[in-house]
Amino acid sequence: MARARDEIREERIAKEAVVDAYGSSERAMGWYYYLDGKMKVPFAARCRFARPISVLKVKEVVEVLGMAPEEECESEMFVWVGRGGEQVAVPLAQLQPLSKDQETQEAVGDWLYWVDRGHEL
Repeated sequence: MARARDEIREERIAKEAVVDAYGSSERAMGWYYYLDGKMKVPFAARCRFARPISVLKVKEVVEVLGMAPEEECESEMFVWVGRGGEQVAVPLAQLQPLSKDQETQEAVGDWLYWVDRGHEL
């Protein structure tokens, strides 16, 4: 389901995340560094929905530890989470941040908005 257009988010995404990005790889790296620079880790997050490529269950709460390696984020953004004493990479789009940090909420919210609007890298 596509979200309603949010002009403030659209402008921030255009100016901070995908600025001067002319292709998929440039968009991916723009998003990667935008998120990496804004997220204050670690923070708790709740799984929004299940995915076949992920071990997370709906409503499961995990600790986000940081961005996964750049090369893993060429087609979508992945983050490291702590789960069962291990670190696993999961799609950031699966997670709703529970952090009270405004920058973390805003950056992850921007990514979720962008993905939920049907955009791809």
